Amino acid sequence: MTPALINMAAEPKSAEVTDWAARIGWVVGLLLFVAFVYWLMRQGWKWRGSLQSDLPELPTAPTGPGTAKLRLTGRYHGSTTAGQWLDRIVAHGLGVRSRAELTLTDAGLVVVRPGAQDFFVPAEALRGARLDKGIAGKVLAEGGLLIVTWAHGDRLIDSGFRSDHAAEQSTWVDTLTNMINTTEGTAR
Repeated sequence: MTPALINMAAEPKSAEVTDWAARIGWVVGLLLFVAFVYWLMRQGWKWRGSLQSDLPELPTAPTGPGTAKLRLTGRYHGSTTAGQWLDRIVAHGLGVRSRAELTLTDAGLVVVRPGAQDFFVPAEALRGARLDKGIAGKVLAEGGLLIVTWAHGDRLIDSGFRSDHAAEQSTWVDTLTNMINTTEGTAR
């Protein structure tokens, strides 16, 4: 072999060099893109809230709402315009998911939400109750959600709840339906 070929064969090849500037540039660009998308989502949430600014303040529970007919602990999954399960209502904190404790009394439905605004639905504002499979952002098996329909201002609202004990949800539907029928019967 010629000396030039021997030198080439003995010379080790160097490893590929990482282009750190390009890699850091891609990571920073990706992080900026994620931050931008998050900002757009937040702006959309605020915009939806401003569109729903005509919704009156949520009523608070009276000091003595009466004795509890039913109690439920579980999750509040949000509220939508009645009959439109994808039209989420975000005004006054109704779009915030949270744990929930529901208490049904003769005065109405008390919803206590740790970490979010509590609200009260007067008995005369209750319009219906049913078991359903979904509400904006949450889809479960058929009958997995307790949906309570109530009037607030000039809107009908569906609020979705999921009990920690799913078997008790049908009792809630029956009791709320009887209560609504009784309230409508006395109003006539």
